[in-house]
Amino acid sequence: MIRFLFKGLIRDRSRILFPFLTVAIGVFLTVGLYCYIKGAEYQIVEFNADLLTGHVKVMTKGYAAESDQAPNDLALTGVGKLVKELKTTFPGMTWAPRIRFGGLLDVPDEAGETKAQGTVAGTAADILTAGSAEIQRLGLENTVVRGRLPAKSGEILIGEILADRLNLEPGGKATFIGSTMNGGMATANFTISGVVRFGVRALDRMGLVMDIADAQAVLDMEDAAGEIPGWRTDGPYERDVIEGIASRFNISASASTDEFTPVMKTLRDQSDLAALLDQLGAVNGAVIAIFILAMSLVLWNSGLIGSLRRYGEIGVRLAMGEPKGGVYRAMLGEAVMIGFLGTIAGTAVALALSYYLQAHGINITGFLKNAAVMLPSVLRSRVTPAAYFIGFIPGILSTLIGTAIAGRGIYKRSTASLFKELET
Repeated sequence: MIRFLFKGLIRDRSRILFPFLTVAIGVFLTVGLYCYIKGAEYQIVEFNADLLTGHVKVMTKGYAAESDQAPNDLALTGVGKLVKELKTTFPGMTWAPRIRFGGLLDVPDEAGETKAQGTVAGTAADILTAGSAEIQRLGLENTVVRGRLPAKSGEILIGEILADRLNLEPGGKATFIGSTMNGGMATANFTISGVVRFGVRALDRMGLVMDIADAQAVLDMEDAAGEIPGWRTDGPYERDVIEGIASRFNISASASTDEFTPVMKTLRDQSDLAALLDQLGAVNGAVIAIFILAMSLVLWNSGLIGSLRRYGEIGVRLAMGEPKGGVYRAMLGEAVMIGFLGTIAGTAVALALSYYLQAHGINITGFLKNAAVMLPSVLRSRVTPAAYFIGFIPGILSTLIGTAIAGRGIYKRSTASLFKELET
């Protein structure tokens, strides 16, 4: 029976062409958008994890409550011992202390007087150790547009827009002015080793990167750090795994009221990322639902037109004694075949395009000129195992729904009117 229905579809192209193209285009858009949204989600997670949040982050309770302000007076102390304990307790993770701080960068003239000043948002990490993973996480290897990476203590990197505004070039001198961990005034002279284009306008406008040892000395934070981000080493970010790690760590901290008690926050608990990731998930579900509805309506109309065109054929089959249920099931079988073939074609084209975008991406720098959020400047698709099958949901379901609605007319055909039709 299946072979018979398939031959009938192939030999009558007018019966298959429009539904096939409708399904193929709908599935192509569904799978393409699914892969693109998955790519955006993955990039947002990894971009924010590397640059800001980690997959998890250890902070004091007081610091966590005001983490947007980076209150270093509530920073972690005894960081060396704490990192060793974390490595022992969670062997599948890697940990790297960081300090976030703010202040002014003062540029002197030849007489030592202030020539220009700019507000900076600084990040201190281990960037002087040879082969440090922090250089890669912060994306410093490929973002230095002028100069070089710091090679010794007393050298810093600054954002491109900040450098242009202060008229600073590699080799220039500047004085950092801020506050210490204990509330005192912090000042130190630095050499600009390089200018960085982060690709995020907020960072290019205010960003400053220095080695964590320099920051600890300037900010009076010996063996202290504002936060200790952690990243999985045995796989990508997985919500269930990460939340399990955080729950284990926070068991001992839940009963303490001391604001200096270390706590662990997951990536979703920081920077409003939970809402953003939930919205992306909802968008993916909405995309599939919308295309199922849209294609069902189109295929319903197509089915009605096809039923009208096949009015005589259906009448003859009923007159020959074929039950109405059999004709109806045959039409549903044809719909499944068309949906299957259209889904295969649409998925193949969508995956080919998605693999291309996964490799090359789409540059959205122009849309981020005034952005203050952490977003990558090049968005890429991401082909997941589900992408190979997700198209079958709208592809087959929509053809079934459309044909099922259109085919109801079969049951309304009366035997009396049928013979009158055959006589004319």
